[in-house]
Amino acid sequence: MSTPSRRPAGALALLAAVAGALVAVVLGFLTFGAQATVAPDGLPVAVTAAPGPLEAAANRIATHGGGQLSWRVTSPEEGRKLLEDKEVYGVLELPSTVVVSGAVNPSGTQIAQQALTGAAQALGGTPKLETLHAASAAARVAPLGLSALAWVGCLAAGAVLLLAGRRMGRDAGVGARFTQIVAAGVLVTGVLAGFLKLWDSSLPLGWDVLGFLFLTATGFAALQTGLLRLLGVRAMAILGPLYLVAPAVAGQVPELLNPAYRAVLWSWTPFRFSAEGLRSLLQGVPGAPDVTTGIWVLTGLLAAGLVLALWPGRSTLQQAEPDAPDRVVQVGVH
Repeated sequence: MSTPSRRPAGALALLAAVAGALVAVVLGFLTFGAQATVAPDGLPVAVTAAPGPLEAAANRIATHGGGQLSWRVTSPEEGRKLLEDKEVYGVLELPSTVVVSGAVNPSGTQIAQQALTGAAQALGGTPKLETLHAASAAARVAPLGLSALAWVGCLAAGAVLLLAGRRMGRDAGVGARFTQIVAAGVLVTGVLAGFLKLWDSSLPLGWDVLGFLFLTATGFAALQTGLLRLLGVRAMAILGPLYLVAPAVAGQVPELLNPAYRAVLWSWTPFRFSAEGLRSLLQGVPGAPDVTTGIWVLTGLLAAGLVLALWPGRSTLQQAEPDAPDRVVQVGVH
């Protein structure tokens, strides 16, 4: 006769194996799948020419590239303005000058530079490269890197507070959650500023950069703390994988991503708003549209997170986990 306890153990082992396979599938789609399917699709670039014979050449160039490039034919002044506003990733100024910007996402800049250089060479010229807001290696890596570090640091702070509350057998309380959000924002901002100085001391670290970093950290901390309060440890299944999505999806420009990844992941991932806004600030373009967009989105995350974290009421932790091992149960004897 079989032992009854062996059947549940076998079923649990099978369930664990299925769960592992599902995790591999999900992470494969979210991370390496996005990188493996990278290809230009309507990448916006511009070709400019002064009035005269070169206008016809500019129009001929704009007919090439298929669906990979989306050409805009304009004047040299307007072309540079489009690049400053990040509406294009590069400009070919006829006869043979390729203009790119260090304030633009480097993944899009690299593809645009290659395409524009090839177009200039096809005309028989020797292309000259001009870079606006030249960026160091640290300046190219820092925006996304600091955003990911802010997410991980604040997530660790929220998880420690949650686990500490569980060990005490009660919710940490509104005051503790608010203190954790503000303190994590301040301390993580200090860490990020320190890394900026360590990586490249020439990068600007004024109040605009520090303020944006603080808004990023507190916005992330508030959202994470709110979800941890609402879902408990289960929130880690959402918040943890988001960190893995950052370099694979938020580090790319949307025109290089498969349309499915562009719509489902890139369109809303919080890292892209913080990374692109910070990139403009570090390169001395505080008025860029993505700075304003980043401020609005991060402020929205902060407000929504504070509502979830500080709204008075019985803790979901107490509702969802009444039988936690560390909880003290009062037993009366009559």
